[in-house]
Amino acid sequence: MNTTVKRMNGTILTGLQKTAAMALAVAAMSTLGAHASQLSGDAKASIPKDVQQIIVVDYRSMQSSPAAMQLKDRVLPPELKRLETALKTSGLKVDQDADTLAFAAFRAPGSDGSRIIGVAQGQFRTASILANFTKNKVKPTMVRNNAVYPMGSAGMSVAFLNQTTMVFGDREAVKAALDARDGLSPAFLANGEMMNEMAAVDSRAVWSLLDQKGTQTMMKSVLGEATQLADYETVKNRMKSARYTMDFSNGVKFEMAVVMSDTVTAATAATLMKGVMILKKNSGSPLEKTAMDETTIDSGGGTLTIAYGSSDSQFASLLGSPLFQSVVK
Repeated sequence: MNTTVKRMNGTILTGLQKTAAMALAVAAMSTLGAHASQLSGDAKASIPKDVQQIIVVDYRSMQSSPAAMQLKDRVLPPELKRLETALKTSGLKVDQDADTLAFAAFRAPGSDGSRIIGVAQGQFRTASILANFTKNKVKPTMVRNNAVYPMGSAGMSVAFLNQTTMVFGDREAVKAALDARDGLSPAFLANGEMMNEMAAVDSRAVWSLLDQKGTQTMMKSVLGEATQLADYETVKNRMKSARYTMDFSNGVKFEMAVVMSDTVTAATAATLMKGVMILKKNSGSPLEKTAMDETTIDSGGGTLTIAYGSSDSQFASLLGSPLFQSVVK
């Protein structure tokens, strides 16, 4: 798992955060109704404070769309696939019981790397699950009063906070989550900046927040060759945070906001983004040019905003384009 931890920043913060790939993931879910993906107090309390990125999805809605699940399998980073697979093959019947699924990448105390903790919310049949563990002679490790159960052969563990919330991941990540929940270390609830940002996004079916380092990594991926320009270094050092949301109640809508330290920097970042779009349009197919025409880049109040919208059918056509292949490979 140490190798996984070291690869974390390069995978979750670049692989998943390519803007077009995010929007494409929404397209596959565009036939679903919109639901909010809000985290409970128990869930927030179990996530350590120093979060680099948190991703929250309405898992029940996603499960009802085969296309969404297929596309998710193409764009989800390997580390998150490994966590989800372990959860689904553990006998916990999460496919049936989970309403909301969250993944949080956080800085591990005393480590240069990051870890990922998963949080599942739903109505879990804990009595049945625990009886099955006992039947199969699956013995827990106790962390204070918390029973931590091994989850299959993947080296993962799971702990139930209550009947509606479970945390899962590698053993050290689960311990860190329990330490946060039990008040032995700071929890996400104490992260004032991200808690404030969350209020702007958690009414959506899919949402994500990134801290400064995560934002810098994402923007480097999005801007590509533009990061070689002198203006980019000025912009990079003044990025503060980012958030994005996905909505599919009426077509496909993707919105991202990057918070800068001042209005001038936000305007400079918008100019760089528009330059990248012009270059891509000049080399793109007619279908890809249409997609870029439907992307709006703006700035205001110290925030760079990027918005994309199209009909379901238009976006479905884009799935087979070279643009899609380039952002998910």
